[in-house]
Amino acid sequence: MQKMEHHGSSNGPRGFRVQAPLVDSVSCYCKVDSGLKTVAEARKFVPGSKLCIQPDINPNAHKSKTSRRERTRIQPPLLPGLPDDLAIACLIRVPRAEHRKLRLVCKRWYRLLAGNFFYSLRKSYGMAEEWVYVIKRDRDGKISWNAFDPVYQIWQPLPPVPREYSGALGFGCAVLSGCHLYLFGGKDPLRGSMRRVIFYSARTNKWHRAPDMLRKRHFFGSCVINNCLYVAGGECEGIQRTLRSAEVYDPNKNRWSFISDMSTAMVPFIGVVYDGKWFLKGLGSHREVMSEAYDPETSTWTPISDGMVAGWRNPSISLDGRLYALDCWDGCKLRVYDEASDTWNKFIDSKLHLGSSHALEAAALVALNGKLCIVRNNMSVSLVDVSSPDKHVESNPHLWENIAGRGHLRTLVTNLWLSIAGRGGLKSHIVHCQLMAKVLDESICPAVDVSSLVLCYPSTPCTPFPLCDNPLVDFVAAVNRDLTNMLHYNSSL
Repeated sequence: MQKMEHHGSSNGPRGFRVQAPLVDSVSCYCKVDSGLKTVAEARKFVPGSKLCIQPDINPNAHKSKTSRRERTRIQPPLLPGLPDDLAIACLIRVPRAEHRKLRLVCKRWYRLLAGNFFYSLRKSYGMAEEWVYVIKRDRDGKISWNAFDPVYQIWQPLPPVPREYSGALGFGCAVLSGCHLYLFGGKDPLRGSMRRVIFYSARTNKWHRAPDMLRKRHFFGSCVINNCLYVAGGECEGIQRTLRSAEVYDPNKNRWSFISDMSTAMVPFIGVVYDGKWFLKGLGSHREVMSEAYDPETSTWTPISDGMVAGWRNPSISLDGRLYALDCWDGCKLRVYDEASDTWNKFIDSKLHLGSSHALEAAALVALNGKLCIVRNNMSVSLVDVSSPDKHVESNPHLWENIAGRGHLRTLVTNLWLSIAGRGGLKSHIVHCQLMAKVLDESICPAVDVSSLVLCYPSTPCTPFPLCDNPLVDFVAAVNRDLTNMLHYNSSL
């Protein structure tokens, strides 16, 4: 019912003015009996869907949404008692092995570790901590994998490989963008050759799908050049069993495209990127050994028959512009390619021959922190400092270092018992080995300028905080030690 209000003045005529109702009683739920607790019950008595137009009558009906800036101001700090820029300076010093626990502390820590800002800072200060990822096949043909942490020198568990690759053969493996490990192609024991592509993110610790390859293939060659994934050759079911085709995947465009075909069909068994080109060596259609090189600048293939491919052995790797390869079964000797003389020369001999069993076979060679990392089938790991001018291991014991041994003694004992039992050696072997950190590649996310670093986070104004020259560095280190001790204590409960 409308309310009549009397207005008048001493000098003017008296009259009445109709005032608009405070509440639309037809469609406002505030007039409904307070015993009705839900909107559904209220609708039975009041038609319509309008809310109360008077906040003082029903204050809950018109809750104003706080702005993003206001929500940012009221959220708690990353570390109580510290500004966020100093808190981030503490958190980036926590070892990578503890990052999984950091994500569980609170939502702000989770969001901080989910972005690239946190890992860009770690990389800028030399804290990226690359891990060695090893994919193995056991005696039953099942695929498993682990990550080696060179800081703690232990093997870290990982989520299981997706089912489509749990028993696959001849698939490829590569790392793109610095923190994404891809599995692609291969042959399923039941379904045959595959075009499938999946990748593991070191950030999320989960597997994700990527666009399929253009051709089904297995036992092919693959490499990464300029953060693009190249695949070539291989096998596929059909009349043309051996393939000549090649293709490339660009993660920035998220699509595959064909490149120039190889000169002849090939099933590669060794490959390396050296001097800006991709070298492949394998078997042709008639099982003859052949070699080719691909130049990504001109997108052309060229047959190769020089001294490099003649003495080329697997595994091999290019490091600091030089091409290295192992020269013995257990990886105790290294050779280096001399481009001037077009020959392979002896480089380093550790004089520590481990044996010739299958478990001690050096199956992979990767570059770890500027050193050559040798990984064997028994998961033992050795580091070789090839940059040292002193190439004599006897006078420089740190030149050749064993940093992990799942390992030597256990392998010897196991092989002894298997020999007594009349069984062969260990049947499991390494299929692929890659190196990966948690930070995106600089070509995708530029590195942070550390000359005058600004440590900032959306919750606080940006303030210059050069870590290297700041007197609070000791305090940051102390807080970091407390954080690490706290994480270890919580994990032991």
